[in-house]
Amino acid sequence: MKNYLFDTSVLVAAILEKHPNHEKAFRWLKTAAEGKIGFFVSSHTLAELFSVLTGMPSSPKISPSQAKLLIEKNTQSARIIDLNEKDYRAVIGLLSDLNLSGGVIYDALAAYAARKAKADYILTFNENDFRRFELISDCPEIISPFHKHE
Repeated sequence: MKNYLFDTSVLVAAILEKHPNHEKAFRWLKTAAEGKIGFFVSSHTLAELFSVLTGMPSSPKISPSQAKLLIEKNTQSARIIDLNEKDYRAVIGLLSDLNLSGGVIYDALAAYAARKAKADYILTFNENDFRRFELISDCPEIISPFHKHE
């Protein structure tokens, strides 16, 4: 069985029925929940997911308690990958070496978590944002939910 680390972009699309990529993302989430593929989520992605769900301009607005329930329901079968201080320092060092700044750190943390978990793939709608990390040794392949299941 192949293992996939789901990025925030995929989880948001899978959770929100009105999202333009909902159908594709939800198919992957359903496959993961059924245990047909390994389902990994970085611990920081949970926080990022909460931030996106509660901060987006939607009507009706998603409350913190609703977001909590949506996250729990949709990630209950996931293996949560935690990063420690050494991991965070390594990611910051990598970004410094690559002269990358700002929000790219969140993608870098997800890529590092995928590598740490020995995931086969990073599943994201933001493929280009992750491509810069493919040069890192042992970085999993980056694929989009538009890619067919194996």
